[in-house]
Amino acid sequence: MQKIQQSKKNQVIEQLFKLCKQKNDFVFHNDIVKDIARKVGLGNPFDATKLDNKTKLPDILLENDYAIIHLGSGFHKFIKGVNKVYHDFEPIKEQIDWEYKKSLLNQYNTSESNILSVANNQRILHHFLFGKDTEFDNVDILKRPKTYFPHRTKTSFAYYFGKDTKLELKNIQIEVDLTIEFQGHIGVFEGKNGIPDSFAVYQIYHPFLYYHNANKSTELKEKINKISCVYVVRESNNENDTIKLWAYTFENPLDITTIKFVKSVAYKLINVN
Repeated sequence: MQKIQQSKKNQVIEQLFKLCKQKNDFVFHNDIVKDIARKVGLGNPFDATKLDNKTKLPDILLENDYAIIHLGSGFHKFIKGVNKVYHDFEPIKEQIDWEYKKSLLNQYNTSESNILSVANNQRILHHFLFGKDTEFDNVDILKRPKTYFPHRTKTSFAYYFGKDTKLELKNIQIEVDLTIEFQGHIGVFEGKNGIPDSFAVYQIYHPFLYYHNANKSTELKEKINKISCVYVVRESNNENDTIKLWAYTFENPLDITTIKFVKSVAYKLINVN
């Protein structure tokens, strides 16, 4: 049987892993990535270490149960435990038919920001976190939640990957796709198109830890009392879009592997124009 040619990205990762394994040092820098990418012919070396779900991992990592984590300042690490670095989406058992009037720009593009904008403008995010069957049930939340737009920031973290492995992240860039706040409850959102089988936990954990650490800041006039991490995806077909949301938290705020599923809901958008 003819062997399927690996993508150039996977070829770079395979060579990186073999090199680190040979040296018995699983930390590597972007300079090595760029050097191998140049030899392989990968045009964008900075994309090589961006693997946001398990399906993008090359066979050599899956077979050895390793994944890549980012340490900041151009450093990365191969770490044992694919199913700790990534989390599988839980099945969604609840669907809500959500009537809405489609706005001019709702489907103009399918970017992450547009997905979150539609869900936010239609009050789906508010209903999911602060609506029926939450601690805010029967509270008029339509006007009150505050929205904070996407931003990137650089910071330094220290947290655990399981009980025995402590990670020191220096000058790591984190991206917060969207934040909403209501009565001390923070919701941070990660938006994607389509439904991957899994996601990299750091995508929601880094924003979670960023706001968790904010409670230590003297700049906050009031303390954050709850942080929800929500993964939002949009599924499209010829008739309707469906917005699917999964909410998570972390049982130990300083351990990325303690992710805990809270709830999930699918909102089927019913156009009533």
